[in-house]
Amino acid sequence: MTPPPFPGPPPLGVVVDLDDTLFPQAGYLAGAAAAVDRAAGTRGLDGEAVHAALAAELAAGSDTGGTIDRALLAAGVPARRLGEHVPALVAAFTGHRPARLAPYPGVAAALRALAAAAPLGCLTDGNPAMQAAKLAATGLGALLPAVVVTDALGGRGVRKPHPAGLRALAARLGVPADRLLVIGDRPAKDVAVAAAVGAHAVRVRQGEHAAAPDEPRAWAVVDDLPSAAAVALAVLAGTGSPAPV
Repeated sequence: MTPPPFPGPPPLGVVVDLDDTLFPQAGYLAGAAAAVDRAAGTRGLDGEAVHAALAAELAAGSDTGGTIDRALLAAGVPARRLGEHVPALVAAFTGHRPARLAPYPGVAAALRALAAAAPLGCLTDGNPAMQAAKLAATGLGALLPAVVVTDALGGRGVRKPHPAGLRALAARLGVPADRLLVIGDRPAKDVAVAAAVGAHAVRVRQGEHAAAPDEPRAWAVVDDLPSAAAVALAVLAGTGSPAPV
């Protein structure tokens, strides 16, 4: 798809999301749920039932908070016993350290092409230790030396679309926030955070939120990161035509 003309001066830097933009997050969540299964079993709970309930909770929304509490209740654990189990199971979930998470095809080459054309960074929400583990497991860390995890700035309250993270990353990249081009999979987060600072976004339609409506609307909507990099490179170069990556 050829995007419409870019609505303003060309961007001076590019920001990419992590989960479901660079790699499919479902693999990480499955591994973390399995870790909770094992931890539940060691605590005398029905690990399989907890695992199944947690998988259902994650499928309904992986970043809503309180998923383990709800999973335990769904698995038949009395509410009065949540306090004795939740901390250990949360620790098992957040402590999951996968050895390898395969990026989507073409992601590494696309990031290298973007980094050669403009300052490049990553903006992601979530537990900082978990996000660091994900990035390490993808093997993409060397291609993204500037990473901001919003939760490290103030917890869940400054997750996208709050602009604090994007402004912090803009400062690290040495680029005005409104001259960044944001690439991500979630309109309500990645597209919205770009709009919050007067910047523009490319929405990648894949992963958990692939079917979410395009609201707010991104400047361009594509199917994968290499396609997003192609349109970004065209704008960075001032050609207006997507370039191969």
